[in-house]
Amino acid sequence: MAKTAATTTEYPGVEVRGNSIRVFFMFKRARHSHTLRLEPTRNNIKHAISLRSAALFALRNGSYNEADFFPHARSAAGTASGKRVGELCDRYKPLKAVDITPETQSRYEVALGICVDTLGRNRLVDSLLPEDIQKLRVDLIATRAVSTVNHYLATFSGFLYWCENNHYCDELGKHCVRFTKSIKDPDPLTYDEYLSLIEKGCLHPVDKAAVTVAVYTGLRPGELLALAVEDVAPDFSQITVRRSITQSVTFKVPKTKKERTVLLQPPAREALKVLVADAEQREAASLTVWLNRHESRIDHVRVLLSPKTQARKTVVNDYFVPSAWNTKWINLVRRAEIRPRPPYQTRHTYACWNLTARGNLAFIANQMGHKDYSMLVTVYGRWIDTESSRELERIWEGMQNMAQITPKLPQKLPA
Repeated sequence: MAKTAATTTEYPGVEVRGNSIRVFFMFKRARHSHTLRLEPTRNNIKHAISLRSAALFALRNGSYNEADFFPHARSAAGTASGKRVGELCDRYKPLKAVDITPETQSRYEVALGICVDTLGRNRLVDSLLPEDIQKLRVDLIATRAVSTVNHYLATFSGFLYWCENNHYCDELGKHCVRFTKSIKDPDPLTYDEYLSLIEKGCLHPVDKAAVTVAVYTGLRPGELLALAVEDVAPDFSQITVRRSITQSVTFKVPKTKKERTVLLQPPAREALKVLVADAEQREAASLTVWLNRHESRIDHVRVLLSPKTQARKTVVNDYFVPSAWNTKWINLVRRAEIRPRPPYQTRHTYACWNLTARGNLAFIANQMGHKDYSMLVTVYGRWIDTESSRELERIWEGMQNMAQITPKLPQKLPA
């Protein structure tokens, strides 16, 4: 059958084809063509012109839905479904969830939900421009902290890269540029503040012991709260950090995903004796420790710190979570009458005290669970001893010792 010849009109993008009208336009180097089943009368051609203008406007602002403008188009069902930001995000979330823990998943879903709602759930992904992502950054930072916005952008960029890999859109993920965040100096306790905290702030022996362990081991709050009797060496010379507790009372492996051994200084040893004696009065519990989303292990242990030790209420949790420990810490600091600071500063205190005492960087980094000591140099630089003249003397002494044990090279190479 011979094709019906198309007759152009005086209006660009609109032509008469037999007894119907065809509308076509270019968007992102792709040709969109739709035939309207309308008689090519003057009024119908004007309607086609208006429809084309409205479709172009919707494409530019990201609200275009082919089925709304051209319901009889053969490709309408295939192209409209699944390409909206909200629909694709709903498809992405369960695919991402298999690689992360349930708690991380909940944080991801919050971040994705806020970004999608801010950008517009009904926006078409293939209509998004870098400008739209830049506008998203502006909207997010207007009412949120830099750290929060950077978490949202990092999460949303993962979604956009997934869209790119599946050819739903062009390069957009790279435009989720994180904001520069100033690094706040650690605010460690002075020794006098530590003494005030122990003597005035802590009214119970367990609190004194807990604070002492925190300061002299550098454990993260979640690691401290998940420490158990079974993690302490019989001679109290060391502890093994095997788990951490989250806000949702979920136990997981430490941040580095592996155990580490922390050697104990005398104050920590004495403090642990108090905590162990208290914990040994409780029955061992079976804790599910998540290694990842799909694997876990069971630890039969007696956790050292329990709210029940000093509880006034009849119904309390078996374990401290970070927020509960934070509340207790605020009360300890208030009674001690020292400058307020979050409980994580006990970890910074451990690092700063050890560095001020000229401890070995690699040893301190290993005790704190860092991959290497670059973090120490970056975060605690001003606590690292930089007495250049003394360092030069120490290095020269070492070089002289090395020269004494290094065999001399032959004066003449063999022929």
